[in-house]
Amino acid sequence: MTQTPEDPQIQPETPSAADLPNTGLPNTGLPNTGLPNNDLVTNEAIAVATDAPVELPTPDLTPTWVYAPPVVASEHPAGSASPAVKKAIIAGAISGLIAGMLGFVGASVIGNSPSPSISLPSSKGQKSARADDSIAGIAQAVLPVVVSIDVTSDQGSGTGSGFVIRSTAKESFILTNNHVATGSGGAQKITVTFQDQSQETATIVGTDASYDLAVLRIDRGNLPVAALGDSSDVVVGDATIAIGSPLGLTGTVTSGIVSALNRPVTAGDSTDVSFISAIQTDAAINPGNSGGPLVNSRGEVIGINSAIATTGSSVSGQSGSIGLGFAIPINQARRVATELIATGSSSYPVIGVQLDMTYDGQGALVDSVVADGPASKTDLAPDDVITEIDGAKVSDGTELVVRIRAKNPGDVVKLTLSDGKVIEVTLGSNQN
Repeated sequence: MTQTPEDPQIQPETPSAADLPNTGLPNTGLPNTGLPNNDLVTNEAIAVATDAPVELPTPDLTPTWVYAPPVVASEHPAGSASPAVKKAIIAGAISGLIAGMLGFVGASVIGNSPSPSISLPSSKGQKSARADDSIAGIAQAVLPVVVSIDVTSDQGSGTGSGFVIRSTAKESFILTNNHVATGSGGAQKITVTFQDQSQETATIVGTDASYDLAVLRIDRGNLPVAALGDSSDVVVGDATIAIGSPLGLTGTVTSGIVSALNRPVTAGDSTDVSFISAIQTDAAINPGNSGGPLVNSRGEVIGINSAIATTGSSVSGQSGSIGLGFAIPINQARRVATELIATGSSSYPVIGVQLDMTYDGQGALVDSVVADGPASKTDLAPDDVITEIDGAKVSDGTELVVRIRAKNPGDVVKLTLSDGKVIEVTLGSNQN
């Protein structure tokens, strides 16, 4: 399973003759009687070939039609009708004519009459209240701060999402993913689209590839701003709502729960890797959701949707949601965004060692200690194996880096070595 940035029926065929059930009969085009063809009965088959006269028995009874009286011979010559019959014929004709006229008149009257009025009860949507803490209520409150981001360059194009984190009278700042803002490469044109379909051209204020974050600026002020929550208050099982533009479908809302916390996730390539201690959610996140907010049941942003796990490529060549989405915790993103707005760059915490990322044992193997770095002021040495940080198990070098990146420069961490020794290190910082 890999983590990747998450940047139309067939009519049933009519059966052919070969598909029809086999009746065991030759195809004569006749209905199937269930009898072989040589069992068909003909007059010739029952004729008796003989020269002797055939004497038929004389029946004893005169046959009659069922439910019909016997016909009494008439004294009138053939070809003429009795006066009674004639009267009956005339009376029938007159009666039929009158009935036809009455039927025509009745049909005309009914046809020209107005149709009866039918009215079914209805309930109008605006009368149905939505609780503020329902998914519908939260979506209504958060959607105005969410934008769609389209990036084009001479090397390609891409789409993602973002949300407004600061707005003044003249300008506003939008938080998104680094891979959204810079993913197209080259000289880029960035267009921000709001929920009312109005657009603004954006410029990049700053990016941080190590956290996969970027801040954009637009020349439009007095915009609604997202409410930022506290990701340290999130627990597994909390409700989540993801909002963004998957596959360019702006204003898409999906929901789920927090599936796990502190999930170590790396995304990018060997030259531009992001290390994320991520919030895992089963809310559907798809390509184009990148940079959009993950919010809690109070409508507060707790994370920035950034990556999804996949089991392989889809038929279309793009991966999609399998219920494993990852978001950058907002507490981590808040610090980085603040630095980017203030200075155009940001920092990340370090302990001042180089790790052997090829080590396949349990823990993180120290390859070397950086001169004048934070670890150089401690007893940490090459070949030490770090197995825990602040009491949390460390399975490999990547997980150690992710755990450290979740901290802030200046924080003090406790590193436990494989021999049980505990070393305290005050985190330094590197500039992106």
